[in-house]
Amino acid sequence: MKKITLNLFLPLLVAVASCSAPMTPDESEATSLAERILPEQSHHFEFEQLADTVDVFELESVGDKVVIRGNNANSMAVGLNHYLKNYCNTTVSWYDYNPLDMPEELPAVGEKVRVPALVDDRFFLNYCTFGYTMPWWGWKEWEHFIDWMALNGINLPLAITGQEAVWQKVWRKYGLTDEQIRSFFVGPAHLPWQRMCNLDRWDGPLPQEWIDSQAELQKKIVARERALNMKPVLPAFAGHIPAELAEVKPGIDTSRVSYWGGFANEYRCTFLSPMDPLFSEIQKEFMETEIEMFGTDHIYGVDPFNEIDSPSWDPETLARMSKDIYGSLVAADENATWLMMGWLFYADPTHWNQENIEAFLRAVPQDKLVLLDYYCEFTQIWEQTEKFYGQPYIWCYLGNFGGNTQLSGPFGLVSDRITQTLKDGGDNLVGIGSTLEGFGVNQFMYEYILDRAWDSKMTDGQWLEHLADRHFGSASESFRQAWKLMADRIYTIHSRTGNSALINAHPCLEGHWHWTTTYNTNYTVQDLWNAWELLLAEESDTDNYKYDIVNMGRQVLSDWFMVERDAFTQAYRKGDRKAMALHEERMIGVLDDMEELLASRKEFSLEDWITTARKLGADDAAKDYYEGNARTLISVWGDSYHLTDYANRSLSGMTSSYYKARWEMFFQDIHEAMEAGRPFDQKAFDKKIWDFECAWAEVDYKITCPEKTDELEVCRKLHEKYSKLIPEGK
Repeated sequence: MKKITLNLFLPLLVAVASCSAPMTPDESEATSLAERILPEQSHHFEFEQLADTVDVFELESVGDKVVIRGNNANSMAVGLNHYLKNYCNTTVSWYDYNPLDMPEELPAVGEKVRVPALVDDRFFLNYCTFGYTMPWWGWKEWEHFIDWMALNGINLPLAITGQEAVWQKVWRKYGLTDEQIRSFFVGPAHLPWQRMCNLDRWDGPLPQEWIDSQAELQKKIVARERALNMKPVLPAFAGHIPAELAEVKPGIDTSRVSYWGGFANEYRCTFLSPMDPLFSEIQKEFMETEIEMFGTDHIYGVDPFNEIDSPSWDPETLARMSKDIYGSLVAADENATWLMMGWLFYADPTHWNQENIEAFLRAVPQDKLVLLDYYCEFTQIWEQTEKFYGQPYIWCYLGNFGGNTQLSGPFGLVSDRITQTLKDGGDNLVGIGSTLEGFGVNQFMYEYILDRAWDSKMTDGQWLEHLADRHFGSASESFRQAWKLMADRIYTIHSRTGNSALINAHPCLEGHWHWTTTYNTNYTVQDLWNAWELLLAEESDTDNYKYDIVNMGRQVLSDWFMVERDAFTQAYRKGDRKAMALHEERMIGVLDDMEELLASRKEFSLEDWITTARKLGADDAAKDYYEGNARTLISVWGDSYHLTDYANRSLSGMTSSYYKARWEMFFQDIHEAMEAGRPFDQKAFDKKIWDFECAWAEVDYKITCPEKTDELEVCRKLHEKYSKLIPEGK
């Protein structure tokens, strides 16, 4: 990496002046963040607070220091990140365990840089992220992630950790026992869907140690977020109650919500009408308890109808409900603002027609209801609703469902849509953000989205070159070509629910078996191969380089597996056993190669997912409970096949013990059917495989996780092996 030494000449007066002024609280927080991120080099940075009333940062080299100015700590953090990315060619990962590759000498800034924000709010997270990515996190992981959010300018994070402790206190006041309350709660990884009124009781009762520890964790989370000028979006009451409440409060206006996710009737939720006087009473109890425990920034997430039916689809009734929900908020906090996901309008366009949406939104006072336009890379609701009928909204990129590990993200389309929305989205466009369900494998897309909230004057081409340079560690023509190819040919389509490699899907002769495992690409295997070859054309020792070659190689193997499966099926239709044997052998080889490749990176580790879950348990029984919950989410998900594999992900340990085992069972059934002279019975096989999947989700099913491999070594080996197959499509 090219090193540039900072100019060491500086008038003494400036140096003395910069050292003598006491730091403001924001300067102190920015300094502390730098010390956490860059413990060995933080002394090279100085932070100065500007008097600007809008978000802005400045960069300037002054003597041997890089001076970063901003109107608050959050803006200063963005300035620091801008410097790291565009001058030091490095990227701070959202994971705490990834190293930060830094030059030994810090580059000079050159001309002074000043970059204002284009929008006031930068939102991040999704209820689901707390299940698909973060359920097992402790303070170590959260502390780093909050720093990552600040570095990327996020100032409106969803903050729903620890709310079960609040609810426990509230429901106790209404006479419910701890046994009833903890049995009402679902397992830790499934809590997001209970919080959205989709699911009750599944995999409960929730351990008391979990409830208590998460409350303490939330206190640390919101304190640090506020210190970095974020406004944590706390949950509020959306109408979801334990069914037992009707026993102590007879006559209340409740309804059972619609079935969700294929779960049995016993797991359905109970909804209290917002027009019932008890609704506002519970809201007040909850919010007062929550504020006492966690404080408030007066913005609350309330999502009463996520993927469930409203008790009524009459526009006047919908308007009354939203009016009363908002009324319950301000009765508890006169400064309350309601924030709501716009996902429901996308998910159920039949019921949420324009008349109903307008009625629901207009019943809330102007500027007191902020909408998240949830899935803008696919459909922009603001265009269909007269810009949400004047209510403030935030343009959001979703990008990942279930924590899946497919390459996805329409880079060019996203760029065009952000540009269009900033131009034509109206004065009520207040922010840009992301609503990712899980972290997945495409961190750079979220970095790009959040960079677009700031007026850096950087073109997409320049941004991609900087991305390539910081992943490689310096300017590399082949790496730049690879990323341009990926932006032009690979990253051209949005993520969909159940994005999946065929490897991770139920084995079948054609298609992808189920909606939870859909193959979603807009490129050829050869396009992908060409990008991988460009990444491997030069070597680097940066962690980002090693991640890129593994991530791209993993996708190459995933896509090639489908080619081999289709060839196997064609041979089966012809009764060509010799060709079947060839392609079966190759498919098993791909699975083994995938396992070896995934073992080189912690991001693709089943062992890490399970180990972090078990660490939360105080004894073996608790550890086993958390592990079982962790296994269930990423395999069968729930109590029926309906959501099986929705949270599929390519992980070492899981590929060999779960995905490969299913394909081996598939091949065995195929051969047994042929020997018996009968056609393969997919339905019978599906039942057999369901029994296996349920067994795998149990803790007593033994899993062997492989030893770590070397990224470059295994990529080189696999590149050589598949270079004889993929370029010619043999």
